[in-house]
Amino acid sequence: MKETIHIYHTNDLHSHFENWPRIRRFLQERRKWHEEAGESVLIFDIGDHVDRSHPMTEGSLGKRNIELLNEAGYDAVTIGNNEGITLPKEGLDILYEEARFPVVLANLYDDNGERPQWAQPFDVLHLSNGMTLGLTGATAFFSGAYEQLGWKLTQPIPELKQQVLELSKKADIIVILSHLGIYEDEKIAHNLPEVDVVLGAHTHHLLHEGKRMENTLLAAAGRFGYYVGHVMLQVDMEKKQILEKKARVYSTAEELPAPINEQQEIEGYEQEGKRALSQPVISLPAPLTSDWFAPSELPQLLCEALREWCKADGALLNAGLFLGGLQAGTVTKYDIHRMLPHPINPCIIEISGAELKEVLKQTTDEKWPHLPIKGLGFRGKVMGRFVYDHLSVDMERYSFKINQEDIVDSKQYKIATLDMFAYGQFFPELYRSPNKKHFMPEFLRDVMEWKLLHYGFHGKE
Repeated sequence: MKETIHIYHTNDLHSHFENWPRIRRFLQERRKWHEEAGESVLIFDIGDHVDRSHPMTEGSLGKRNIELLNEAGYDAVTIGNNEGITLPKEGLDILYEEARFPVVLANLYDDNGERPQWAQPFDVLHLSNGMTLGLTGATAFFSGAYEQLGWKLTQPIPELKQQVLELSKKADIIVILSHLGIYEDEKIAHNLPEVDVVLGAHTHHLLHEGKRMENTLLAAAGRFGYYVGHVMLQVDMEKKQILEKKARVYSTAEELPAPINEQQEIEGYEQEGKRALSQPVISLPAPLTSDWFAPSELPQLLCEALREWCKADGALLNAGLFLGGLQAGTVTKYDIHRMLPHPINPCIIEISGAELKEVLKQTTDEKWPHLPIKGLGFRGKVMGRFVYDHLSVDMERYSFKINQEDIVDSKQYKIATLDMFAYGQFFPELYRSPNKKHFMPEFLRDVMEWKLLHYGFHGKE
């Protein structure tokens, strides 16, 4: 006798709640449809559902995301780096308190070597057709960032191998929830032939009809909720074996019907976040401006704050970070979040004077201000002009100074900047430096708030 098992999957929503009402309705209707037909159906999320760039996620530290997953009827999830390293440790420890689904995660431990109470290395799901489906999961190997927050992250594939060995004794079908990226997923398919399906994430790859490698089907649904994935496993019930594997995706905008009051729901998420972040921070006697392409107050103020807060010799950042300015009067946490929504951390990078000169020279390139930037935590549009504190560059005179003194080629300097320049290959000298210190869990907006409070303004009671 043949039957079909249906697996729906999402990944890398990044709190793009404008797509959520359609996704939730679709998943709820599909579950009802399959169950009424007597078919097995499962729904999984592969991480980075949480993104603190949305005010509702910021205001609840991700707890509202978990409520949404509960409402949509998810059966299991794994975590992405946005759950893992943009929340403080105590925030991640309580994130899944109300979850009505397991978190499968094989490669994360507390710094004492114990697994966190809210996660399990594998799970075995008993399907309505009598078969068993084994699940394990892993998240991307940002070991240094996790360690700084008090976690221990291990290499994912050896951990998955151990869990797959265990699952092969317990389950008819093995599925991996992989927040590792397409290249690691391909390694899994090559190295772990027992795995039937890898549901992918992290690199935002979209596999319209899946990708068959060895015995394994890879599937992934892109990013931001633009698509929902669907894997269909045709099985022989007597032999408890898979006969055929298929994958497809549904376009949220084109194929998923809009629920009633969709726009009100989306706006409601924004308003909920605004209320949660309504605490007054300061009162400004006059507006503070930001401009991507011309000198302005807020980028300069944040650059100065970075140098002071990180205790660095100098600082540099890009004005495109600012998505708006601040009006005179009461400024709330929501206003600061709206202005700097990025999950980007401060960072100190130590480089030689010769390397610093090269970086400063590169920042004057005319390509930067209008260059579109995506990823690495950046939630703006373009790079914008570069702003400096205690640093200056004059290409006409070929002059490079730090704290008004000439930069010495052989001397080492500590430069405060954004972790996106430490991870991304914008400036090779910064990317390659082995001497980096990331400040976590604070974001740039926390440093901005700290600076405003120390700038001579008075907070509201």
